[in-house]
Amino acid sequence: MDLSLAVVIAYLSGVTLIGIYFMRRSGGSSDWAVAGGGMSLMMVAVGIAGTRIGGAGTYGVAGDVMSGGVWNLWWYSINTFLALAITGLFFALPFRRLKLHTVGEVFTIRFGSRRCQVLTSLCVQTEYAIVNVIEIYVTATILRGLTEMNMAWAVVIAAVVIISYTALGGLWGTAFTNLIHCAVIIFGLLLVGAMGVSKAGGWDAVVAAVDGHLATAGRDRTAWWSIAGAGWGAVLGMFFSASIHTPAASVYTNYATSARRERDVIPGFLLAGIFSAIMPFLAGLIGILTLAKYGVNSGTRGYTSLTKLATEIHPVIGGIALAAVLAAVISSGGPILLSSATMFVRDWLHFTRDYSSTEKLRAYRITTVVYGAASAAFAWGVSYIEGFSVLALLLFGFAMVVPPAIAVGYLFYWRRTTETAVYWGMILGYAAGLVWFALIKGAAWTKFAAPEGASATRRLFHTLFVEGGGVDPSYATTVVPLLAIPLLSLLTRENTAGQDRFYAVIRGRQDAGDLAIKA
Repeated sequence: MDLSLAVVIAYLSGVTLIGIYFMRRSGGSSDWAVAGGGMSLMMVAVGIAGTRIGGAGTYGVAGDVMSGGVWNLWWYSINTFLALAITGLFFALPFRRLKLHTVGEVFTIRFGSRRCQVLTSLCVQTEYAIVNVIEIYVTATILRGLTEMNMAWAVVIAAVVIISYTALGGLWGTAFTNLIHCAVIIFGLLLVGAMGVSKAGGWDAVVAAVDGHLATAGRDRTAWWSIAGAGWGAVLGMFFSASIHTPAASVYTNYATSARRERDVIPGFLLAGIFSAIMPFLAGLIGILTLAKYGVNSGTRGYTSLTKLATEIHPVIGGIALAAVLAAVISSGGPILLSSATMFVRDWLHFTRDYSSTEKLRAYRITTVVYGAASAAFAWGVSYIEGFSVLALLLFGFAMVVPPAIAVGYLFYWRRTTETAVYWGMILGYAAGLVWFALIKGAAWTKFAAPEGASATRRLFHTLFVEGGGVDPSYATTVVPLLAIPLLSLLTRENTAGQDRFYAVIRGRQDAGDLAIKA
């Protein structure tokens, strides 16, 4: 425990000091939000990869593999790569060419109306508000578990670390810490995995031990090892939850615009996808090893799914595993808090557009502190909620970002898209997600059932909102705007002024010039 605590203290102190160091590179608002457009390919890649992989992609995957099977390992990794590949191949270059700082700015540039920008920010901030709370909550939980300190103090320490290195270092600080985080996660998990297989007597021995535990628990061995063990419906649901929302996750706009050279943007996202896919794969391997050693009903959950096995191998290895867990949590917390503050200032505080670079930088930093403090307060509050599900809340947040992702896709690749269609398509998609999520929670709260002989309507409701925790809201937030935006576009007209130049810019035929929103 002493070694683990030392690792935690060293890690938290280190990321704080890095933020202070990179404060000198954030002399203006553009430096803070998009690194002044000066990042190398590798810095873009590790910045994105670290942002993508948090607790859900590491110890969350390890726990899901133990409880549900190896399909979680394969499809979380595959969908993580697909998410960043889709964003890199089809969206990142237009983001950079338009010099965007938030994803919603694309609608103001194209249509000259800010309401779609504000609405996009609302959708994305729904997810980011949840993520900001979760990152502080999980970091505080780890601190409390190691030191038995009061949860309130653990939350304060976690918040101070994440807020300080983000507010001071800006995107440079978060990207550089993510370089360290990615190295620690990959090296740490690879070391634990390799030593775990070796100590177990080889891979064949691991498989035999897992099969024995599954047989004892009455579990289907074939389904557990299958690449689609929970069914293709669950696999498709994971794709919708993990991948399709990504183009509208505004933090990737920050990284796309931060690239020093346009030719580095797509390779940066693809490389980030590879790095990001490796991490949950290794975490899932450790989940397999943990099940092989302790059994199906070992009670190993949360970050202990990665650290329990590592600690038994060797105390130092346990410390490295804990560092990997911390790295995963903090690496996504900082950039998302930065993007949240950027969106709040640029999308909602319209009066700041006339601020000087120094004044806007001050606004970014103040907003980061306020936003982070509010997230810490909520993190402290949810710590008293019994049965609080981090994953369920996170998947809901992912679903709410899908409508603007679809809207941006239509705007980039279908010139007929209208502002009215985008606006109402996003509203309808967002509302559908809220209603769907509320029905799932309401059905669970009322213990809704469909006994034998129930009506067809009751059985359908039970299938959609009860069975297996209900159908993910991302289906609703995808289908509604996917159909509504083209239909409404055909029924409405758009002012075509500036349309040709907009598409010339995103195709790389012209420079954005004064088309870009003031930094």
